Order: sequence, then structure tokens, then C-alpha cells
Amino acid sequence: MRLIIDGLYIGVGGVTTEDDALLSIGLGASAVGFDFGPTPRQVSPTFARDIIRRLPQGALTVGSFRNEMPERVAEIANTLGLSVVQIEGSMTVSQVSWISERVNTVFRMVSTLKAVDLVRSAPSVDYFVMPEQDEHNALVNCVDDFADEALRVPCIASGGLSVATVVDVVQNYPVWGVEARGGVESSPGVKDPVLLGDFISNARWAYENSYVERNNEDFFGA
Repeated sequence: MRLIIDGLYIGVGGVTTEDDALLSIGLGASAVGFDFGPTPRQVSPTFARDIIRRLPQGALTVGSFRNEMPERVAEIANTLGLSVVQIEGSMTVSQVSWISERVNTVFRMVSTLKAVDLVRSAPSVDYFVMPEQDEHNALVNCVDDFADEALRVPCIASGGLSVATVVDVVQNYPVWGVEARGGVESSPGVKDPVLLGDFISNARWAYENSYVERNNEDFFGA
């Protein structure tokens, strides 16, 4: 199911504290994300549940799962009431389809669109998130995919984004949203308040001063 967002979707991934979650939403982020897979930002479902309960009404929550069993993904998502599940790593098209039938919204993280079979996987995926690697070069390698006019699944720019690069990507490519990761951290899992605030304000400014057209009703409708 597609999300209803007024303007640019701005997610803050890898949240590890309640303070960072509340600050992100307070600064204008659309969503906060929790890593349930093996990453330096991994948290337990119980820990995430306690934070989710304290978020203001309307805040979206994303659970990231890497190489996880589909049954476990659906169980955690529905127990916590997650808005979105973000699938990372290895998973078959049939497994993604199984999950999509049991959760609200599916994000699929990929390195580039060349890494997935769009014809087969797109019906089960609501949004693509890329690149998977949180590096500037990885971002550069996938920017052409953001501009692919044949793509009918909205894209979220993620890895490699910083306070500076988010402006270039949002202004020049018709991305549906952005996700802040390492580019707003002082150390893995620790968000820097200044970088986080600058990232969100820069993303909004770039959206309002875009050089590209975004047909939200046709392309990004729910």
C-alpha cells in the first residue's frame, strides 16, 4: 500500500534512542526507522515498541530487516504496528510477495535497479530504497535509476546522502523521498542534532526548489 505524504518523504533510519526518534519527528521527519537486523544500529523489537508508543500521532515507523525469515518479519511488523517494513539483503520474489500480503507497506532496499527483476518484483514492492551501501560512490552509481522514466515504483534515495548531497539529489532527480542514515550521525546510531536538522531543512528546501517535475497524483498516488 502506498503512503499518503504531503510533500517529500523524509525518513531517519537506524534510530537507537527515544530522544533521537522524538527529535527527528519534531524537526519535521516523516518517519523513523529501526534496524532489527545485524547492523551497528540494531535494536530489539521490545526496545522499539517502547519508543513507538511515545511517538506523536501520525509519525510513521519503519522496521528494517536483513536476511530475515518472512514469518518473523510479518510477526514483528504486526505486533509493533509498524507503518512500513524495509526488506534488505537476500529474499526471493515469492517471499517478498508473501510479506506484502500481511503488512501495510513494503520498502525494498537494493544497490541499483539492475539488482532486481522489476517486472516480477514490482507488484509486491511499494517503494524502492537505494543504494544499499551507505557510501557516496554508491549513491553516484545509482542516480541514473532515480531518473528512469520507465520505472513505475517510487524511489527513496538513501545511502550516501549527507547535508550537502541531499540537495543535489532532491533538486535534480524525481525521488519520492529520502532517508537519512550515517550522514547525520556523530557515530553509528548516534544522531547529530545539527546535522539532522540541516538535513531535513535542506531536503525540504531542495524539494520546494526542484529542477524536475513530480507528478504525485499519477506516479506516487496511494
